[in-house]
Amino acid sequence: MRVGSFVLAAQFPGQGQGEALHRAVRSAEAAEEAGLDTVWLAEHHFVPYGTCPSAITLAAHLLGRTSRIRVGTAVSVLPTAHPVALGEQAALLHVVSGGRLSLGVGRGGPWVDLEVFGSGLGAYETGFPESLDLLVRWLREPSVAATGERFSFRAVPVVPRPSESLSEAQGPEVVVACTSPSSVRLAAERGLPMLLGMHVGDEEKSEMVALWRQFARTAGVDGDVIAGAGHVSAGVCQIADRRTDAVEALTKAMPGWLKQGLDAHVTVDGRARSMRDPLAYTELLSALHPVGTPRLCVDRLTATAERTGIARFALLVEGSGDLAATEENVRRLGAEVLPRLR
Repeated sequence: MRVGSFVLAAQFPGQGQGEALHRAVRSAEAAEEAGLDTVWLAEHHFVPYGTCPSAITLAAHLLGRTSRIRVGTAVSVLPTAHPVALGEQAALLHVVSGGRLSLGVGRGGPWVDLEVFGSGLGAYETGFPESLDLLVRWLREPSVAATGERFSFRAVPVVPRPSESLSEAQGPEVVVACTSPSSVRLAAERGLPMLLGMHVGDEEKSEMVALWRQFARTAGVDGDVIAGAGHVSAGVCQIADRRTDAVEALTKAMPGWLKQGLDAHVTVDGRARSMRDPLAYTELLSALHPVGTPRLCVDRLTATAERTGIARFALLVEGSGDLAATEENVRRLGAEVLPRLR
């Protein structure tokens, strides 16, 4: 089982953006110190829900500050990025870090980001498959040309080539955030592992994994790729000596962050959107994920792995909103949970 942290660089009420980013960096360093496998970095624009606007840039910083831990984006939003530019950055980091980068990508949302970056609503609604295919080709082939609806250019060489990394000649792994059957099918037909969100439980994740396998087999994906797919389950982790204390730490801090963070999202076309109740959502996350004693956290992670077949986790560790508490949470995850899982 491979356990990593999930870092949003969340700006809690009363905090500055620099404080949120400092906590994100420090929690990633603490994750390496604690023996975690990966630190996954979220990307958001113009909202305090997450103050990191470029997961690939923060990944570069953290790869330079660490020596062992894998760093992943969760996710880099493709509709607002040029896939070749993102591919070049990923290839560069893959080579210079000795193969420690995981590139998670996703469709994002119908947010005003599409207006600001000039990609338009079509990039979100229909353009994701073209961008994903171009990105994967860039990371796998020596030269690339494009003749798609959104991207069209003559063949150019890939520089640097990800295969220049001696540790992982295949280039960085690409993981796709999946929230619907269509995105599951998109990932499966390309043999790419999924990143499944923290808002759904084991039953739904298990169904998505089964659907992925079905789509992959139908598409003729190699059996070894299907069997070895390293899907990632996102969740929340808060450790305390009593479960009530862990839940209380989250319910005191997360609803305020969720309310101001989610309220700040603006749609590009004025479409109506439903909002989760922040307290109810916090309580749901506490019920679904490893929130409680170390023993309970071990049991929750083990149960999820058994029910879903997923053995990789990206766990939100900053739910208290406090730097010292976050560092302690990561320390306990490494010292009191990981040994029991391994």
